[in-house]
Amino acid sequence: MNHPFGDKGMSNHSTVTEFILWGFSNHPDLQCLLFMVFLVIYMITVLGNLGMILLIKIDSHLHTPMYFFLSNLSLVDFCYSSVIAPNMLVNFWVDNPVISFNECATQFFFFGSFAGIEGFLLTVMAYDRYVAICKPLLYTVTMSPHLNIMLVLATYLSGFINAAIHTGLTFQLSFCHSNVINHFFCDTPPLLKLSCSDTRVNEVLIFAFASFNELSCLLTILISYLYILMAILRIHSASGRYKAFSTCASHLMVVTIFFGTILFMYLRPSSSYAMDQDKVVSVFYTVVIPMLNPLIYSLRNKEVKISLGKIFKTTFFCFCI
Repeated sequence: MNHPFGDKGMSNHSTVTEFILWGFSNHPDLQCLLFMVFLVIYMITVLGNLGMILLIKIDSHLHTPMYFFLSNLSLVDFCYSSVIAPNMLVNFWVDNPVISFNECATQFFFFGSFAGIEGFLLTVMAYDRYVAICKPLLYTVTMSPHLNIMLVLATYLSGFINAAIHTGLTFQLSFCHSNVINHFFCDTPPLLKLSCSDTRVNEVLIFAFASFNELSCLLTILISYLYILMAILRIHSASGRYKAFSTCASHLMVVTIFFGTILFMYLRPSSSYAMDQDKVVSVFYTVVIPMLNPLIYSLRNKEVKISLGKIFKTTFFCFCI
């Protein structure tokens, strides 16, 4: 079988020191269009997430636990996307899109870290909404600044530890059949397909870790929202029920998109992986989701819209003067 990059594939008896990211090279006629689309998406991601962090920082009305967690989510989304998107954009214009073994492991580690941190952060945000709606009188006491910082630090630590385990399991394998990754970044499924080692133990362990982390997060979120739903149903006025639910709508939407995509990608047997199809799904959760999150929170959150309106009015007034 001829290799897509001719003789650049490694022979069966050589040790891989670098990888070639195939990316979207099988669609040469779409390279320019895809580059422009992904560039625009990444620019919106950077502006949206950094803008959200700045907005929360400068508006004292947003100095609450919910927005503290949201600013950290925006930071993670910015880092999450930046691990993948810039390298992917450069590779559209490079004839030989090479990434060294160590660079691949580094990208793999940081991508796994920020993806894990995002899942844990969304779980913490669900708990925050539970306390706000189910125990409103104790909210400021329960969600103290000290606890908020400790929860965020725990999500970062958990994400980095989880990624370190995944990276260690994956990159201790031998890669000797080929050095061409049929993907636009170093991800678990294509790397396992390249390995000439027995990957069954890795697949079981990675599946077990992913299952435990994702399902425990989802279970916590579901339990939190079950209590939230019961609390909302006890509210007599329709306006009160709407106001309570509206504070959760953005978070619910983000949770559904993020966890739905992650579960589809990783909690299934490796035999069902179809790389071309999975690349499309991967674009969604690596590039599109980090762009959508600040848009969802800014368009569906009344306090964010009010804060944005104030800033635009102030800016416009200063410009006119």
